[in-house]
Amino acid sequence: MTSTIFSGCIPALMTPCTADRKPDFDALVRMGKKLISDGMSAVVYCGSMGDWPLLTDAERMEGVERLVEAGVPVVVGTGAVNTKLAAEHAAHAQKVGAKGLMLIPRILSRGSSVAAQKDHFKTVLSAAPDLPAVIYNSPYYGFATRADLFFALRAEHSNLVGFKEFGGAEDLRYAAENITSQDDDITLMIGVDTTVYYGFVNCGATGAITGIGNVLPREVLHLVALSQAAAAGDAEARQRAQELDAALGVLSSFDEGPDLVLYYKHLMVLEGHAEYGLHFNETDALSDSQRGYAEAQYKLFRSWYADWSKQGGAVAKYAA
Repeated sequence: MTSTIFSGCIPALMTPCTADRKPDFDALVRMGKKLISDGMSAVVYCGSMGDWPLLTDAERMEGVERLVEAGVPVVVGTGAVNTKLAAEHAAHAQKVGAKGLMLIPRILSRGSSVAAQKDHFKTVLSAAPDLPAVIYNSPYYGFATRADLFFALRAEHSNLVGFKEFGGAEDLRYAAENITSQDDDITLMIGVDTTVYYGFVNCGATGAITGIGNVLPREVLHLVALSQAAAAGDAEARQRAQELDAALGVLSSFDEGPDLVLYYKHLMVLEGHAEYGLHFNETDALSDSQRGYAEAQYKLFRSWYADWSKQGGAVAKYAA
């Protein structure tokens, strides 16, 4: 199976809350439509950014269905403690018309067992054989799929098309060096915002799944376009991509830590999206110092980008 859904730039949607800390699906759909209008190729829901462990299965499925009905191309996260539930999310995604799957490994129960993970992935892939799927490699899930397991799965499931690699630069290189570079039909998705430039230029990634792109879609699309041009050999684009990547560095680094949703929801509020002001758990909150740091870095980047983006050449050519 060849898929084009895993390309370009795909924000991992957060789940906005109503005043009683329930999912605000109307606001979710509005943001999904806005980001597609901004130039994103699709959205992910529910991955870590969507707070999937804090939602009921019915809530997750409703969010997916509402996005699909609104015409938003959706890649669905299949995270679940129970493999049977993960398969139900995959089957539901295919039934309602989602465009792809992001397979989260089996967690807690036998999570370090290669045999258990193989059975888990096979069950989920079999539940939605018509949907292209990428495995979500992340240190937070405690299991990294390596070449032997990937190719064993792909031999039986043509809908497995690649990876979302959250493990950082070292794991991106492993995937590129040992798995994805041998076949153009195997895709590598950048999974953490700090490796966008490296992933495109040095690892042949076809796309990026982004957290900070929810907050700064224009700027992240600009970075993706510059990085793709750099990967194609444009020397000036390479230099400008490195500059933009470095300037985004701190805001992108929030994607690496356990408070990523807290940071990015706060930045969304600074962008004027008040519906992201609450979290599902009342005690989930940034400290005063964390908020101050995030606000200072956001202000610094906004000021820098306003000046830097006035340049011509590759900066203007690849602007979103």
